[in-house]
Amino acid sequence: MSTKVVDQSQGLDNSNTVKLQDIIDMDFLQKFQDTFAESLGVASITVDMEGNPVTKPSNFTRFCMEYTRGSKTGLARCMECDRKGGEESARTNKPAIYDCHAGLVDFGAPIMLEGRQIGSILGGQVLTSVPDEFYYRKVAQEIGVDPDEYIAALREVKQISRKSLESAATMLYLVANTLSKTWYQQHKLKHMAGLINDSVIQISATMEELAASASDVSNNQNTLNAEIQNVNIVSGKINEVMDFIKEIADETRLLGLNAAIEAARAGDAGLGFGVVAQEIRKLSGDSKQTVGKIKEFTTIIQESVNKTVTMGQATSVTVEQQAAAIEEVTASIQEVTTMAEQLHTMANEK
Repeated sequence: MSTKVVDQSQGLDNSNTVKLQDIIDMDFLQKFQDTFAESLGVASITVDMEGNPVTKPSNFTRFCMEYTRGSKTGLARCMECDRKGGEESARTNKPAIYDCHAGLVDFGAPIMLEGRQIGSILGGQVLTSVPDEFYYRKVAQEIGVDPDEYIAALREVKQISRKSLESAATMLYLVANTLSKTWYQQHKLKHMAGLINDSVIQISATMEELAASASDVSNNQNTLNAEIQNVNIVSGKINEVMDFIKEIADETRLLGLNAAIEAARAGDAGLGFGVVAQEIRKLSGDSKQTVGKIKEFTTIIQESVNKTVTMGQATSVTVEQQAAAIEEVTASIQEVTTMAEQLHTMANEK
């Protein structure tokens, strides 16, 4: 069980790249580990896949920390034992109980996430039977520590049954794996809630823009309808002017006819005046034809204007209906936004 310090990186990609520190509340895990170790009288520490501790040691014995691991030879032997225990737990994906080189009993419990190991809980440092002090004096000599002090530290080590140790390891395994799964799901929920919240806010903003655009279109259409009505009125006034011109043309024709009659009575003296009268009559006829054509055009314009007004009114009704529908959708989206915000808040609660 190494005590090397490791930087805890934060981040969450997916279950294939996520690290133990990314998903587990380390403060909670530390408190749980400390309480568990103290209540059962066993040592415990949590490490990542590289064997680097992600929690502080809980209830470690003087026998291990000051003497066994305190010597260079003892530390090397301990690390080898931990390596083998970790390999066994990783191979079986279950807690592994193993005897350390110094005669104590340790365990390794893998922390799994969707079938992949992301760390381990190591612990133990207990005795499961009455120790043979002769053996421990021999170990003390091998690792270079004072045998008497080593035996004194040994007598502080708690003795429990192997079955109790197995139960403790299993409980740690179950709790740690439940926590890792729960916290990972919470992280995913938090991520999805954030996406939903952002998406709904964006949709809501877009709908508000559409509603504003629909209102602008409706106002523009009403303005256009008013302008078209003005064109219709102007067309009517043009017709009035055309009628007036037609009356003038009729009077001019009558005047030309009278002038032609008077020119005929005047004989040779009225020949020039007769030519003028003939031209006046011709001009009158051309004016009447022109007025007729203009009236045809204005009639076509009026018909087109009337159709445009009808279509514009229908468009206005449609736009108003669309605006009302957008307002209803916007109201619904606001409700969804509120729920998404509540979901996001819940996902971020600890």
